[in-house]
Amino acid sequence: GDGKGEQGNAHRQGNPPGKTPMLAREKVAPGCQRWGLQPRFRQPGRGPRGYNAAMPHAVSLADHFLIAMPSLADPHFVRGVTLICQHDESGAMGLVLNHRSEYNLDEVLRQMDIATDSTTLGRQPVLVGGPVQPDRGFVLHDDPRDFGATLRFGDGLAVSTSREILQEMARGEGPQRTLITLGYAGWTAGQLEHELAQNAWLTVPADKAICFECPLEQRWEAAARAIGVDISRM
Repeated sequence: GDGKGEQGNAHRQGNPPGKTPMLAREKVAPGCQRWGLQPRFRQPGRGPRGYNAAMPHAVSLADHFLIAMPSLADPHFVRGVTLICQHDESGAMGLVLNHRSEYNLDEVLRQMDIATDSTTLGRQPVLVGGPVQPDRGFVLHDDPRDFGATLRFGDGLAVSTSREILQEMARGEGPQRTLITLGYAGWTAGQLEHELAQNAWLTVPADKAICFECPLEQRWEAAARAIGVDISRM
């Protein structure tokens, strides 16, 4: 398995880290529209069926990290830590937490005509969340407020795709802790289980400190250390 499955060829067209197109490179308006779309998180039973295996014992890996094994050479996931946000019998969806894109948040805000006075916010890096829909934005946070178009999971974690959350952040009234990605990683029904059986990934319960505080370049090793593994020596 390659860890990239999402509706057949969609994942194969993903751009490698550093080559992600901007949200609104075509024009500002379509980009604004695209960020504000309702999230396409699949409902149970409606996902594409690329694998026949059912979820074993109905175990969901939502709110877990997938840690790429050193042997996983796919550029979208190499030395990657992926937070699984949704996982059911239809498949899985997650965000890679440690692959930086070529953009900072000020470029995203500028292209969406959202003004901010915060240079700290503007310098926040935008990450490559995965190879699926790489021009679509996702904000990971742990704020209980309603920002619209939000998936909540785990211990207070949430993923929002609304324009509203960016506007609140630009005004200095958004979540205290955020991680922003372009694109996401997706797996069809049974595909993630298949890859786990092939030892492509380690799994570990998610840790908010790694999501929001740990330096990007340390996240891969830090996530593995949480289960006592020195992954750099494997």
